[in-house]
Amino acid sequence: MKSFLFVLSLALFFSSCRKKEQADLIIYNAIIYTVNDQFEKVEAFAVKDGKILGLGSSKEIQSKYEAKEEVNADGKSVYPGFIDAHAHFFGYGQSLQTADLRDTRSWEEILERLKAFAKTHPDGWLIGNGWDQNDWENKAFPTNEKLTELFPNRPVLLNRVDGHAAVVNQKAFDEAGIKGEQKLVGGDMLSANGKLTGVLIDNAVGLVDSKIPSPDEKLATKILTDAQANCFAAGLTTIDDCGLPFQAVDFIEKMQKDGKLKMRLYVMLSDAEQNYDYLFKRGAIKTDRLNVRSFKVYADGALGSRGACLLHPYSDMPAKSGFLLSNRKHFEEVAGKIAAHNFQMCTHAIGDSANRVMLNIYNKVLKGKNDKRWRIEHAQVVNSNDFALFGKANIIPSVQPTHATSDMYWAGERLGPERVKDAYAYKQLLKQNGWIPLGTDFPVENINPLLTFYAATVRDDAKGFPKGGFQIENALTPEEALRGMTIWAAKANFEEKEKGSLEKGKFADFVILDHDILKSTPQNRLKTKVLKTYLNGEKVYEAK
Repeated sequence: MKSFLFVLSLALFFSSCRKKEQADLIIYNAIIYTVNDQFEKVEAFAVKDGKILGLGSSKEIQSKYEAKEEVNADGKSVYPGFIDAHAHFFGYGQSLQTADLRDTRSWEEILERLKAFAKTHPDGWLIGNGWDQNDWENKAFPTNEKLTELFPNRPVLLNRVDGHAAVVNQKAFDEAGIKGEQKLVGGDMLSANGKLTGVLIDNAVGLVDSKIPSPDEKLATKILTDAQANCFAAGLTTIDDCGLPFQAVDFIEKMQKDGKLKMRLYVMLSDAEQNYDYLFKRGAIKTDRLNVRSFKVYADGALGSRGACLLHPYSDMPAKSGFLLSNRKHFEEVAGKIAAHNFQMCTHAIGDSANRVMLNIYNKVLKGKNDKRWRIEHAQVVNSNDFALFGKANIIPSVQPTHATSDMYWAGERLGPERVKDAYAYKQLLKQNGWIPLGTDFPVENINPLLTFYAATVRDDAKGFPKGGFQIENALTPEEALRGMTIWAAKANFEEKEKGSLEKGKFADFVILDHDILKSTPQNRLKTKVLKTYLNGEKVYEAK
């Protein structure tokens, strides 16, 4: 008996002396939502070389691993790093260098902001972003007489919030060589009494926008680093940048290789011949921080500027039904060559007509069930007869919940009481494939992914309007919303095996919040703050 006890004590002694496995970081005393298949919660995990080494209780992890850094989360909630499945990272960075016209309540307020901005930015084109005439008492588009009067010798271009309309002054028309109204496919130049008003819709914007000089290397670096800092502060660790030229990809790749840009980016190249030539020749680009394997195509414009292509006229403007931005043949040819080269096609489609056209083209090319993961970006207004076309060919509806809560004040006027029921139908879209990626479309909407979570689950504004939520039958559950911002967003990018959940072997991308958004009240969700953001196990943001 004594010998048995001696052997046992010796074994326990050596067991206690066994060397712990080395890690770089341990997070413990936390409520960790792994977002794995079982949606399990744990208390702790260890990180080594930028990846999750092990997960479990605080006691288990701390007894098995030792690390250079240990972080006591003090019972705070931890989530996989948020992934924005549809945004404009470079465009957002550019918007930070321009006049901020968001939340303006009149054309006169815009002019006052421009005058103030011009004093501190006296050179070159005067650019502004974010106005929305639907927020004004007079909801009509502005005219540019006063803009021309204020800035007779400096070209001005002011982008509407959705990027699908702009107002320009006469000097901008002069720079673009525009002397009068031009008929365009997929665009419109508004006029009154035979004179251009300065308002350009969709493809017409490009006639002027194309004359703005591209940013030099110094400005492009600032654009990207400013965007990155704000994204990390919002808990974002991967961004889908929807629609860039190949030159921007080359610059991003260089900055990442030089260690100047850490953000993980999933880039869709714009629908342009030189971009197809570039990627078809080079092949898909895949590193830990950059993934380029898809193309962004625009089927139509936006609902707010009445450029969305509808099956029937706008209820508040019966003479208009919107328009496709290219003819159907173009979309068919593009789909064919993207499929032939085994890349992903992602198409902006807002109106029910645009969605029907693209869904039918996708179904024809994809030929039934598949894992190509072709996407419809926005899928905002879908005819009730067309929802099944998503599931029939595994087409992914990539949606932005804050569009619903931004548009709900006027969407019914645009669409009418019956058609609006099939708009922003996220629950109905989720059912098609059993999963749905979520994004913001920033800078069109606010960059904050917690607003995405709120809009997806509650579907009202900060004041609780409308009571009971906007078409609440299409709200997502908190678990569905979190999956949409993490693992389902990763899946839409073919990246679900490396990110989107906190599991052994995956990237240690995570965020620590001050509230548990899955258990807190709707109002507390709005107040939730990001405490820390980690990418690859490295702390890239901490609240002050």
